[in-house]
This record gives sequence, structure tokens and C-alpha cells, in this order.
Amino acid sequence: MTRVLYVGLDVSLAMTSICVVDAEGGVILETKAVSDPADIGEVLAGIDGTFERVGFEAGPLSQWLYNGLTSAGLPAVCIEARDAKAAMVAMNRNKNDRNDARSLAQLIRSGWFKAVHVKSTESQEMRTLLMSREFFVNKLRDHENEIRGLLRPFGLKVGRVATRDFEARVRELVEGHPNLELCMSALL
Repeated sequence: MTRVLYVGLDVSLAMTSICVVDAEGGVILETKAVSDPADIGEVLAGIDGTFERVGFEAGPLSQWLYNGLTSAGLPAVCIEARDAKAAMVAMNRNKNDRNDARSLAQLIRSGWFKAVHVKSTESQEMRTLLMSREFFVNKLRDHENEIRGLLRPFGLKVGRVATRDFEARVRELVEGHPNLELCMSALL
């Protein structure tokens, strides 16, 4: 009969601490791997047993890890970060990556956690597109306001102009002021 295994992953940007426990909670393996689904999968592939759950807390790399681990045939579970933190604080006095991975493995084994829905790649791409657009619109507005603010001490007021007319209006205002022309040309 194959043994049932549970895995806790404490993920950071560069390295992931891995703890594998059996159904009774005995530690089978504690190690580290590069924070990449392929590298983590390679470590787990070398362990004899059946993986019941491979858990990690929600974070910036969650979607990528989840998709990579499930594609490799591993039963990945993303845990609500507050639940994971509460468990880690309760189980360990000394907070470090190894102990956090061990606490996550025991939490995964117990089943006392709330799984988080992991967005599809398409959904995350759309979210990235919308956030990128919002970032660009905000920066453009901030940039225009900065130009307006730099001209005000000279009594040069841009006033209300359409976006398409902004550049022409600024160039018109600074005409005849060589230093301001240079600055505004660079900013425009």
C-alpha cells in the first residue's frame, strides 16, 4: 500500500521551503527548491507515495505555482493567507521558512483551512490589462498636472484644454522662454 503524503510550501520570490509529511504527521522530507513549479515538482517526484494535497498560502506567485503544479499532476491547494498565518503562529515560536513549511504541511494534512479560488490565466491577463491601463491613465494625468504646476510660478496657465491640444498649448505658453522651452520639450 502506498503512503499518503501532504506537502507544505513556504514560497518566497527566490526559494521555496518544502515540507512533506505522512498521514500521521511524521516529517518525510524538509528541503528547499527554486521557486518554480518545475523545480518543486522535480523534488516531489523523487518521493515514494501518493500526494493528497500540496498547499501554499495565497501570494503573488500563487496562480503561476498552482497552474504549474496542477499541470504536473499534483493536487495543488492555495490557502487563505490569514488562515495560514494563524496556523503558523499557533504552531511555532520561531518563525522561519522551514518552520512555516512544516506548519503549512500539518495544516494541509488536517484539512482545517479555507482554499482560495485561483484565477484562470485568461482572467489574470484581463486584470493585468485593466490595471496597466489604469496605471497609464493615472500617470498621464499626474504628468500633465506636474507640467501645469511647473508653469504656474511664471504666471503661465494652461487652463482647460482637450488632451489633443495640451502639447500645443504648453508650447505656446513657453515660447520665448528658452529654459522653459527646453524643460517642457523634454517633459512633453
